[in-house]
Amino acid sequence: MAHQAGFVSIIGKPNAGKSTLMNALVGEKMSIITPKAQTTRHRILGIVNDENYQIVFSDTPGVIKPHYALHESMMHQVDGSIVDADLILLVTDIYEEYDEADVLKKLERSEAPLAVLINKIDQSDEETVKKKVEFWQEKLNPKAIFAISALHGHNIKAIMDFVIGNLPEHAPYYEKDALTDRNDRFFASEMIREQVFKQYKKEIPYSTEVIVTAFIEGEKLYRISAEIIVERDSQKNIIIGKNGEMLKIVGTYARRSMEEFFQQKIFLEMFVKVIPDWRTKKNYLKQFGYE
Repeated sequence: MAHQAGFVSIIGKPNAGKSTLMNALVGEKMSIITPKAQTTRHRILGIVNDENYQIVFSDTPGVIKPHYALHESMMHQVDGSIVDADLILLVTDIYEEYDEADVLKKLERSEAPLAVLINKIDQSDEETVKKKVEFWQEKLNPKAIFAISALHGHNIKAIMDFVIGNLPEHAPYYEKDALTDRNDRFFASEMIREQVFKQYKKEIPYSTEVIVTAFIEGEKLYRISAEIIVERDSQKNIIIGKNGEMLKIVGTYARRSMEEFFQQKIFLEMFVKVIPDWRTKKNYLKQFGYE
């Protein structure tokens, strides 16, 4: 049997459950997950390997109208993911109000086979799900429609079978033991950013970037230094908290996530730095890894 390999792009609006789906499909925590929208900023690859196939899943930022240079970079990553795709999984959910125009416009450029995934059906009823299926069948006539719960793993196997059934014949794109294209520094920074999203309210998480400045792998201990970048002094004060309490909470939970992820003891130190309006400045965005 010929080897199959291909790029499968997971596309959709913010908070549809794309990152939860990606983690469920890959079987590893590749993408950070929080209840807030626009948590994912980078395109992240998660790779599933088998003797006969290699699936390269691509979790992408939620499709939005850009307000900052940061948003523009995020949308370029979505565009790139659609261009590369051998197969597209459009993730919507039962709360969607049929206002997917921005997403559908991006999909017009693709000739890749499309599956629509209606997520969060565990929070719905049969009649609502049936109406959603009918709407998407008429709107897009996709190759398949799946009613799923990414959080509870419902219909994940059916999606995997569909993906494998539609992969092109191709040699592997990555080494067969590769899980992702991202390095350990990236995942360390994402675990800190995940806690920033979970511990702070309003604009703070969206004004924040995390840069790992040192990552030293010892035999018994990994030493990690990171900078949390914010846009204003007032945000710096909120991040640190009274007597450093808030920063301590972020550090504790981020360290626990890292120890579980890296299977290693972690020493983590964090500093907070102000770079005014970094989200609008392309030189900083480039420095922070945004294309």
